[in-house]
Amino acid sequence: MNKKGSYYITTAITYTSGKPHIGNTYEIVLADAVARFRRAQGYDVYFQTGTDEHGQKIEEKAAAAGVSPQEYVDKVSAEIRRIWDLMNTSYDNFIRTTDEYDVRQVQKVFRKFYEQGDIYKGAYEGMYCTPCESFWTESQLVDGKCPDCGREVKPAREEAYFFKMGKYADRLIEHIEKHPEFIQPVSRKNEMMNNFLKKGLQDLCVSRSSFKWGIPVDFDQKHVVYVWLDALVNYITGIGFDADGNHGELYKKYWQENGGADLHVIGKDIIRFHTIYWPIFLMAMGQPLPKQVFGHPWLLQGEGKMSKSKGNVVYADDMARLYGVDAVRYFVLHEMPFDNDGQISWELMTERYNSDLANVLGNLVSRTVAMSNKYFGGVVRNAGAAESTDGEFKSFVAGAKARVEEKMNALHVADALGEIMNVFRRANKYIDETMPWVLAKDESRFDRLATVLYHLSCAIMTGASLLQSFLPETAEKIAAQMGTPLKTLEECAVFDMADGFQVTKTPVPLFARLDFKTLEPEIEKIAAAQKASVATAAPAEKGGEAPEKLPPITIDDVSKVEIRVGEVVACERVKKSDKLLHETVRFGDEVRSVCSGIAGQYAPEDLIGKKFLFITNLPPRKMCGIVSEGMILAAEDKDGKISLLSPERDIESGSLVG
Repeated sequence: MNKKGSYYITTAITYTSGKPHIGNTYEIVLADAVARFRRAQGYDVYFQTGTDEHGQKIEEKAAAAGVSPQEYVDKVSAEIRRIWDLMNTSYDNFIRTTDEYDVRQVQKVFRKFYEQGDIYKGAYEGMYCTPCESFWTESQLVDGKCPDCGREVKPAREEAYFFKMGKYADRLIEHIEKHPEFIQPVSRKNEMMNNFLKKGLQDLCVSRSSFKWGIPVDFDQKHVVYVWLDALVNYITGIGFDADGNHGELYKKYWQENGGADLHVIGKDIIRFHTIYWPIFLMAMGQPLPKQVFGHPWLLQGEGKMSKSKGNVVYADDMARLYGVDAVRYFVLHEMPFDNDGQISWELMTERYNSDLANVLGNLVSRTVAMSNKYFGGVVRNAGAAESTDGEFKSFVAGAKARVEEKMNALHVADALGEIMNVFRRANKYIDETMPWVLAKDESRFDRLATVLYHLSCAIMTGASLLQSFLPETAEKIAAQMGTPLKTLEECAVFDMADGFQVTKTPVPLFARLDFKTLEPEIEKIAAAQKASVATAAPAEKGGEAPEKLPPITIDDVSKVEIRVGEVVACERVKKSDKLLHETVRFGDEVRSVCSGIAGQYAPEDLIGKKFLFITNLPPRKMCGIVSEGMILAAEDKDGKISLLSPERDIESGSLVG
């Protein structure tokens, strides 16, 4: 039953430009841990996440893939939701910015702002970054490039609508000064105040007229609503906000009556938009501001930037397949400090899995269950034979609830998880202190032995119950092995539980130790698949991943690539794509289907009857509904001009190169 009132938590909505990597996944797992813990505290929680689906970048990616923008975002949004579900996140609503209700409300909000004089029509001129969909002044550039992503920018000018940010800036400054908890960590608050608000806000571009994939401005069809006004409104439309005032019950409950969202969980790179633009939009709508915005740090790949061409992008589903979902949840939550970036690598994941999950937690449960079975037929009872040395142990375990709650209330999630693991570490130490195997040798000490195992069980069940918000499946597995239900959060503060329960007769290791060497072949396959996906893709659109120098390879690496001479016997344009050609290629006695992103520079008749070099041992891949079973090789100069590679002399098709 709800004891403490409503609690509304959101994540940033994930951009549908591609599959989310482990850093993106960290955010949803972090928010899920907070949501689950607030429920355990007695709050009536509503947890929203979703996808951001408009913009020029999506329009270009869809064109490159030969599909409509809607088809493109449908596929990517479904993939994002699949991963969120795989990671056992307990969201209540998954919003998409292409949802019909959201689209209508964004249009209403835009019109409302325009009619009340907050928006005006003008023109924007500056340096434009396509991947970030942002205009910059010359002074904002870093070494002549986008200050956010480091990519090239280009001069651009276009008609646009602008929001008068300065109209509300003083009110926002006053709000932040009166509510120091509004922006977390404090370093992010100082950055927003000193670098943006106190320097004076420029008017914000809130529409675009140079592309079409966006929410149309309903009174000016030449324009679409620009990304941040479009995307940010999701936090209220998803719970039933209506710009005309006919709000749904969820909005009344979780925003109006609640005094705004309790927590927005976002990445530190977009904190400006959520702590400056979003509050100002809400002020203009006359709605309460969120109570807190947490700009979490990043989870970084230990070797540097994640890149598919390097094969080092880490995805949650790959990690979950090798380690299990809860192990991945543990790692991302444990390795991320409150305000500093964390590191991730396969080696570090394996080390943490073995040291914490297998050794500290798994071994503790296995030992306790095994001793209960061996000495008392699996029955755990409190024989009342406590000794003075037990006091500190019992006090430490019972005090964990308060320590965890204190850390969670301050959003120090990694520290809260650390406090829970300390309960299990202290229980392992208690085994060493009491030495049950020695007590078992003396019949007169059996009551003491029973009491020790009862104390261990109390500690395990307290720790497991606190762990439920972070590793929900593991907590349930521990309860099943111990043969007793998990405690409520309040019950965790008391070192006690009903005894006489029966542990399982056939315990299964919670986390079996892993040898990194046995995982390496699978990790290498994952890296190879990433590199292959880059190799088989159509040439990247402008604004895509910048080419990088690759590290040296060995002759063994070269031998893994099969290159053959292929004769193009038929070729046609792919109807759904402006960039793809579909070739029918003969390799000796074998005929294959190949799709190549070269239609911009080659006509079908340029290829028919000619021989070229193809990579032929890549996995088949669907492109615009057509299966591609190879990749034609080409060279590309700095101006983007492509030249297909062909054998110098006439040679039989199917011949192996190398």
